[in-house]
Amino acid sequence: MADSFILWLHGLGDSGPANEPITNFFSAPEFKNTKWAFPTAPSAPVTCNRGAIMDSWFDISNSPITSKSVRDENDVLKAVHDVHAIVDAEIASGISPGNIFICGLSQGGAMAIASVLLYPKTLGGGVVFSGFVPFCSPVAKRVSSEARKAYPDLGHSLEDEELRYFASWIKNRLGSSSEVANHKFFCRLFNLCST
Repeated sequence: MADSFILWLHGLGDSGPANEPITNFFSAPEFKNTKWAFPTAPSAPVTCNRGAIMDSWFDISNSPITSKSVRDENDVLKAVHDVHAIVDAEIASGISPGNIFICGLSQGGAMAIASVLLYPKTLGGGVVFSGFVPFCSPVAKRVSSEARKAYPDLGHSLEDEELRYFASWIKNRLGSSSEVANHKFFCRLFNLCST
C-alpha cells in the first residue's frame, strides 16, 4: 500500500505518460511506497496557439505570458476541481494529506500552484518548474520569496540538477509536519509575478 503520493501535471501540449521518466530520480528507499500519477489534460482549443486543439489544463489567451496577461480563472478553477478529485481519492485510500505533493511543469506548474493553494487541507507541498501563477496579481504577490529556488540561466525545460533537488526536497518533507506555509513550494517560476 502506498504511503505517499506524487501527482505530476504536464505542460501545454504534452502528455502525462511522456513525463513518467521523472520517477527515475526517486530511487531512495523513502520512495519505495510512493504512488505516482501522470494524468493527461483534456484536449481543447488554445487561444494563444490560434485555436489549435491540444492537451491543455486551461485556455491561455496570449503568449508570452506576463503579469498583465488575461487569465480565465473559471477555466483554471474547473481544472483545479479535477485535480482535487484525484487528491481526494488518494486521501480516501489512506494516504495522509501531508504526504501528498502536486507538481508540474509550465502550465502544469501553474495548475500545481492553484491546486495546492486552493485545496482545503494542508498537503505536503507543491513543486513547480517553469511555471506561472494562473491568477491575478494580488494572489501572485502572496508567494513568499522563501518559497522559491532560483536556478539562473535555465531555459523552459527540466534539468537533472533541478530534478535531483526535487527528489531531495520531497524526501525531506515526507512525514514531516507542515511547519510554515511558505516552505510548501519549491518553485522555478517565470519572471511573471512582477508588474
